[in-house]
Amino acid sequence: MTTQLIIMGAGGRMGQTIARLAKEDPAYQLAALVDRPDCLDRLRGETCLVADSLDAVLPRCPGASIIDFTAPAVSLNTARTACRTGNPVVIGTTGLDDAQKAELAELARKTPLFWSSNMSVGVNVLLKILPELTRALGEKYDIEMMEVHHNRKKDAPSGTALSLGECLAEARGWKLSDVRCSARDGIIGERPKAQIGIQALRGGDVVGIHTVYFFGPGERIEVTHQAHSRDTFAQGALRAAAWMQGRTAGRLYGMQDIF
Repeated sequence: MTTQLIIMGAGGRMGQTIARLAKEDPAYQLAALVDRPDCLDRLRGETCLVADSLDAVLPRCPGASIIDFTAPAVSLNTARTACRTGNPVVIGTTGLDDAQKAELAELARKTPLFWSSNMSVGVNVLLKILPELTRALGEKYDIEMMEVHHNRKKDAPSGTALSLGECLAEARGWKLSDVRCSARDGIIGERPKAQIGIQALRGGDVVGIHTVYFFGPGERIEVTHQAHSRDTFAQGALRAAAWMQGRTAGRLYGMQDIF
């Protein structure tokens, strides 16, 4: 069965990548592309619907899966709008605060919603195995993380780094917000045992690199994930959009549900 798609932020880097891959795969069909009025020039020549608002296309795209990699406020508005029609929504936006995540969870009770801070298969496998490694190594190993992204990324640490940090903290019985350290400067004293450092580097066109360090007595273990192309995330989003077809509202879905 062909999955009909509505792409939010279709003129942006992720939107263009998702649209390109959808055109190359007969399992998907672009139903509509949506972006801000000042970005619509990038979408000239498209044969599907093109509009500057989701409200303008939803009546003509019943049941289509919406994919949104835009900004927190925009993605939340997408979810609110979809609640009126029941269209499934796949959100890959990062930088959401706790209140915004809570609202997404509430909206998921009204319409099928999927959210993930990272849609690559590799990262989601790490989310499963890093807690096992953390518990096996034990408390003598200090945990730190470095994430690197391109110079246009707006949020820091990355959503992926925070998700990885949360699973690491939970494996130690901690809450990440209580133990995260994202800046060190001056005479700061010895490193507390109950701490996870997450540092962010920004520059160039780096798609995404995340390295988790386990510093132990006499040895160091490094686990690194490198994203070579945005296609990795776009393929995950397309897979999620197809998986969401036929899902019911009730809870916020994520990549672990697909696996």
